[in-house]
Amino acid sequence: NRYFLERSLDAAKVASVFTPIVDVLGAVATALVVYLGGTAVLGESITAGVLIAFVLYIDRLFDPIRDLSRRFDTLQSTMAGGERILELLNTPVEVQDADNAREVGPILGDVRFEDVSFHYSDDPALVLDGIDLGVRAGQTVALVGETGAGKTTIVKLLTRFHDPTSGCLRVDGVDLRTVTQQSLRRQMGMVLQDPFLFNGSVKENILFGRLDASDDDVIAAAQAVGAHDFITRLKNGYDSSVEEGGATLSVGQRQLISFARALLADPRILILDEATSSVDTQTEQIIQRALATLLKGRTSFVIAHRLSTITKADKIVVIHDGKIVEQGTHAELLAKQGMYYELYKTGFQE
Repeated sequence: NRYFLERSLDAAKVASVFTPIVDVLGAVATALVVYLGGTAVLGESITAGVLIAFVLYIDRLFDPIRDLSRRFDTLQSTMAGGERILELLNTPVEVQDADNAREVGPILGDVRFEDVSFHYSDDPALVLDGIDLGVRAGQTVALVGETGAGKTTIVKLLTRFHDPTSGCLRVDGVDLRTVTQQSLRRQMGMVLQDPFLFNGSVKENILFGRLDASDDDVIAAAQAVGAHDFITRLKNGYDSSVEEGGATLSVGQRQLISFARALLADPRILILDEATSSVDTQTEQIIQRALATLLKGRTSFVIAHRLSTITKADKIVVIHDGKIVEQGTHAELLAKQGMYYELYKTGFQE
């Protein structure tokens, strides 16, 4: 972004000035030593050997300063990174477990939003307003709506990144505010729109889903979502190195690895923010088969962008300005010729 660009240019300018200044100071110091020392040698106050020693000492004195000047931009980046880490560590936790919170046992995945409203602490404007939604265990729900409608906020409440301002959110009839976040999130999985891969091997990235999984479990998860074939074609297979962010892999390959990671975790509730990136037809077919495997048998909330995903959902929920304006199956909502019908005509047709 522009702010980062401007700050980077400022740092580069400072670094470009700092290095020549150090070199000039070193040259001036050496010249002074030679001049004064040469005068002293001529006056036989010191020997030529002492003068040479002083010149070498001056050079060694400025060596670390020159080295520091060459690494000035790295130092600036390190300091900025440290500030960001400290800022993150000092960020107050918005959602705290209640003093009497208990660990939740294995869940089935029945989810109920009961008149849920939400606004951020620093803004009284409602982001969600009176959300009533029931999802039976094992159902797939497609959340549909314009950007900023509140789709992402709904799943953030489900994962307890935030708590409702009013109303109640229940899983298997239990108010989420009465259970510990860790015990709840252990049974949830999330696949982001832009799946993030860590610097490490392909196997290690999949293992983040369940750290105690065996190699056979990793391979089985990859096979189930259709990632095994392309992984085995990599130079070192599952041990192939992945750069941070997955820069060496295609969009489709990153998605498949993230699917394998989620499947390995075997969550009872899955949250999927479907990617909007375009892929080739063959990869799209593989991704759709992988999605079917991933969603099968678990409660799933999909922030959907692909028509093929939306039409297969058990329930489609249309959100507008923080409110549910329509819900039903694809056929039911088309028959109503309401907001979903208009979105379908303008934005979701393939």
